Amino acid sequence: MTVNFLPMSPADTEDVIAFLTSNGFPFHVQAEPQPQSVRAGVEGGRFWNSETQGYWVLRDGQRLGIVSLEDLQDASPLFDLRLDEAHRGRGLGVEVVRALCDLVFTTMPGVLRFEGQTREDNIAMRKTFLRCGFLKEAHYRMGWPTEDGGHVASTAYAILRQDWQHGTVTTFDWEEIHIQTS
Repeated sequence: MTVNFLPMSPADTEDVIAFLTSNGFPFHVQAEPQPQSVRAGVEGGRFWNSETQGYWVLRDGQRLGIVSLEDLQDASPLFDLRLDEAHRGRGLGVEVVRALCDLVFTTMPGVLRFEGQTREDNIAMRKTFLRCGFLKEAHYRMGWPTEDGGHVASTAYAILRQDWQHGTVTTFDWEEIHIQTS
């Protein structure tokens, strides 16, 4: 069973709107997307423009969810993954993210690194990143607004092309600068 990706186009507008408004996304800024704002974004090209391409995530012909690749003009694009509620909690995230890395690194020769972000409390996604060879590169304290008006930390993970090719994880020293405190 293989995960693959079908590019979205304006012809998918109603299906994308239906998907986004019929699922909750507790770890996204808008946990319960509202039809009017979703429609405005989708009809405005949110998933198909010069910087972003949306895809249906498929496995054996069945739609598991959607993913959008963003910042496509950069050497370091990022992704936003949203699985259908019926397919969460089954360990599919690792399979999807690995297939997504394959898509990016095999079809986009200018990409040096591939990034994703999530909330600090989205433990399943953070583990998915690590299982797929991503390394945590940032922890933005109180960087992710929540629907209740609060904030949690945002965490950023990335995988380098060379690490994807060789099955390695290049680490770095978080505390490279030392200062004298008085």
